[in-house]
Amino acid sequence: MTTIQVVLDDELLKAADRAARRSKKNRSELMREALRQYLRNKEIRAMEEQERIGYTKHPQTKEELQWVGEASWPAE
Repeated sequence: MTTIQVVLDDELLKAADRAARRSKKNRSELMREALRQYLRNKEIRAMEEQERIGYTKHPQTKEELQWVGEASWPAE
């Protein structure tokens, strides 16, 4: 691992320290976890945007959606 320096305002640092104590993690663990989650969320949002663009360019037709009305759960 590499050590870095990060500048935080006092309130954010206090909130981070409280969150670290509550989750029984040290500050570095909390920051790593938060950054991983942020990056995952960004990736998911980018994929969702690509999907939205794709469906905008090539919307589904009635024929493609026809199975929806025909789908049913099997009888028990």
